[in-house]
Amino acid sequence: MEFDAEREADRIDEQVRQTSQRAADQFARVGSVTASAESGDGAIRVEVAPGGLLTNVRLTHAALRSGTDALAQQILALAHTATRRAGDRMYRVLSPVLGPDGDATLASLGYEPLPEDEEEDDYSVWDGRGRTR
Repeated sequence: MEFDAEREADRIDEQVRQTSQRAADQFARVGSVTASAESGDGAIRVEVAPGGLLTNVRLTHAALRSGTDALAQQILALAHTATRRAGDRMYRVLSPVLGPDGDATLASLGYEPLPEDEEEDDYSVWDGRGRTR
């Protein structure tokens, strides 16, 4: 049997198109994915997009009393936690689209499920109308 490169390229192109459409459908359903983390006393709250891009930082006056170095360390630690949560959320959105073969790709992007003992329902999905759910 002879290998038909053009036919194989067309088949791969169709698979990519279908996967892209399924991913677009998933994001149309859930909206923009973000995650947040908050200090135990609620004085500091950060929100990130997948990949760790900070989208919001909220500080109360109490947060400012800890000093600049401590505050910076807390913000970094919370951003790391929120980034892991955003990666978990992206994994949950894209994993059904890509299937088991996509897990390695998702992991390479930092989108991995959190272990059950780390899971917290402290992420949100932007619905495009100014609300999170």
